[in-house]
Amino acid sequence: MRENGPVTSATRQPETPAAPLPPRLIATDLDGTLLRDDQSVSPRTVAALAAAEEAGIEVFFVTGRPARWMDVVSEHVHGHGLAICGNGAAVVDLHGGPGAHRFVKVRALERENALDAVRLLREAAPGTMYAVEQTYGFHQEPGYPKMHLEVPDSLSPAEHLLAPDGPGVDEPVLKILAFHPTMDPDAFLTLARLAVGDRANVTRSSPSALLELSGPNVSKASTLALCCAERGISHEEVVAFGDMPNDVEMLTWAGRSYAMGNAHPDVIAAASGQTVANNEDGVAVVIEQLIAERV
Repeated sequence: MRENGPVTSATRQPETPAAPLPPRLIATDLDGTLLRDDQSVSPRTVAALAAAEEAGIEVFFVTGRPARWMDVVSEHVHGHGLAICGNGAAVVDLHGGPGAHRFVKVRALERENALDAVRLLREAAPGTMYAVEQTYGFHQEPGYPKMHLEVPDSLSPAEHLLAPDGPGVDEPVLKILAFHPTMDPDAFLTLARLAVGDRANVTRSSPSALLELSGPNVSKASTLALCCAERGISHEEVVAFGDMPNDVEMLTWAGRSYAMGNAHPDVIAAASGQTVANNEDGVAVVIEQLIAERV
């Protein structure tokens, strides 16, 4: 009588997850992530960033900040010297130092789209106030709150600021800032996304009801993907860090991602891992572990 051969189950057995690829690029948000609450870069974090670059891992700062606010980390860029600013609206070379940065890539918000978004959001959320970020200029409505020690280049209703003959017409618009004095921040974000639709990408990085509107499909993730493609780096080789809703797409896209201990709930849900808070050097903790894995 013939013996039976090896029995193979008809049920597919669970596969062992593939080991993650060694990281080739670290993408980190700044405020609430790399920076401590006092806006400083701790000595431990400075050392970790330098160690990553020495190990051959590129570091990209990926932030909602405009280029003119990058002085806080400009001395910590290595190698390429590039940063992604304005939630993906610009790639900036910081090698020139404070005030001498160069725009390498600009993904503008077209004025027609911006005007449509302002109109629709005014209708959906009366009382919203606006400011306009350009490559170098900053303009705002008279009622827009003074959130930073910055003097706007002009004061005027958003419809005039974004008009074809408005101020700074020769400069690209990078994003619109929309502030509401009374709405819950998350509720305002949800309302604005529904109202604006595909005319702009809407997100937020502030604890207040301050939204940031960029060009359609412009985000930290999409611009980071472009930069990685230019370097032949796959998303599986990227490790990303963030803490607020404007980081969600980037954390979802990256092969490995970490929400800070102080992160928004949506960020924790989107990331593949979690580290300690920004004031506890959460980014440095993970970088040190990544480098130890390579030894």
